[in-house]
Amino acid sequence: MAVNGFDALDTLGLKAAAGHLGFSTPLMSMYLGSNGKHLVDFDYGGSLPDGTTARTMTRSELYSMLRQEVGRRGIRIEYGKRLTEVEEMPDGVRAGFHDGTTAHGDIVVGADGLHSRVRTLIYPESPEPRNIPLLNTGGIVPAGVLPPGLLDVEAGRMKMVFGKRCFYCYMQDPDGRTWWFANPLQRTSEDPATLDAEARKAWLTKLVGGDRTIMAAIITATDDIIRPYTTSDFPSIPRWQRGRLVLVGDAAHAASPSSGQGASMAIEDAVTLGRSLQGLESVSIPEALARYENERRTRAEAVVEWGRRNAAPKIRGQFKRVFEDLVLPAVFRGIARKSEDNFDWVYRHHIEWDTATSGVH
Repeated sequence: MAVNGFDALDTLGLKAAAGHLGFSTPLMSMYLGSNGKHLVDFDYGGSLPDGTTARTMTRSELYSMLRQEVGRRGIRIEYGKRLTEVEEMPDGVRAGFHDGTTAHGDIVVGADGLHSRVRTLIYPESPEPRNIPLLNTGGIVPAGVLPPGLLDVEAGRMKMVFGKRCFYCYMQDPDGRTWWFANPLQRTSEDPATLDAEARKAWLTKLVGGDRTIMAAIITATDDIIRPYTTSDFPSIPRWQRGRLVLVGDAAHAASPSSGQGASMAIEDAVTLGRSLQGLESVSIPEALARYENERRTRAEAVVEWGRRNAAPKIRGQFKRVFEDLVLPAVFRGIARKSEDNFDWVYRHHIEWDTATSGVH
């Protein structure tokens, strides 16, 4: 969760609750795996005025916190429903589900992800998600499992490595656990998602085995490695809303995990949509949804493209890797010199609840 996501959560009164999840990760360092060379250090978005930094957490922790807040506010949740149709009426909408049940309301918010059903109802000709040829996997090593003194990064810093055959990152939390993720290339000749746990571990260990890092030992010490899954993003669709139907989050603008912005952008959407609808009569909802889209579209699409650019250096065949290992040090030195100018537009976005438009502070 980046600092702009925490800033948006503050509007909902949830920043403090989210600040107890996971652990602070305000720093990142880049390395080459082939020779262990240090490339550059970055501030991961800086901090908010109260000292809040980016935090690493499990998705389940974030979901659980939000679900508890929904219950505290008396909002009903129903499970096991699959949307099939939506009928718009003069005074609202009727949603139909696969089990024959229906629900009525003022609005349908499609917070239903990359393969959104609501998106196809708003715009049936919507393009398909765009593939990025990287896989995602990772795991957590309990404290005390790795040999003492092996880990070469302090708590709160992400060590990111451009390996010979795979990009990966590892970090340590204050309790001594080691968190890691890896982005192997997606190849047509193999499907690592079909591997069993031991074969998956062997496959990943082989990918990082030629690097001058401790990643092979970290993988070996991990009992439960996430089954590899594909990477996609969703750059643009002609419209996010129609009548009383509207999209938020990945349903409208899924960003590559390399952006580190998926959750934060969805929360920004939610706050902006809520502000657009605040105090409105039902008849004014379509106009409010159009204003919401107009405010969010440019920023969201820019973040998606930024995430895709972040993913590009991870896509490295053998010949490209040799060339990039030579030029990456100079590239990252240039980025570091002007990092604040490069990234402020991402991390310093602030939504003013009581004004018609948001601004960057």
